[in-house]
Amino acid sequence: MTETEQHLWLVRHGETPASRDGILAGWSNVPLTATGQDQARALRALLAMQTFTSAWSSDLDRTMTTARLAYGVVPTDERLREIHFGDLEGRPWGEVEPHHMSALMAFDGFAAPGGESLLDLRQRVMAFVAGLGPGRHLLFTHGVVIALLSREVGQKELIPTGTLRVIDWTNRRPLPAP
Repeated sequence: MTETEQHLWLVRHGETPASRDGILAGWSNVPLTATGQDQARALRALLAMQTFTSAWSSDLDRTMTTARLAYGVVPTDERLREIHFGDLEGRPWGEVEPHHMSALMAFDGFAAPGGESLLDLRQRVMAFVAGLGPGRHLLFTHGVVIALLSREVGQKELIPTGTLRVIDWTNRRPLPAP
């Protein structure tokens, strides 16, 4: 890594009752399950061996708890929040209208009724990342935020809860996670 490059270490929060049960949580504050807490603790040894220019978390409980258990207390920023699912929050994935489901899965034209569009999400996340500058940045965030950033480097698959993805943001390419 050169001193002008920007690398993003993206950690998806640990398992929650909503993620386990396929329920859209969005901006709702849901706690980690015992499994989610264990997932976060399992990242601690790996993250402790790394040096970061900065570390940040979404301001939602599930990410702040993941950060605390995996790394320590870090500053929060609401721009790292999950997409706001609006009227869809709290609904099981299987009960979401097919047109919303397909638009979100395709990452094309999704706008949550009473919530946020993918374009809105993109604007706030990209503004946050642009403000980071060069360096290696550790971000505790959410599935759709990580998917948004990952698509910029050609990765379309969602990552499971409690896992890590590393991106060379400057050169728009995925990096192997250690």
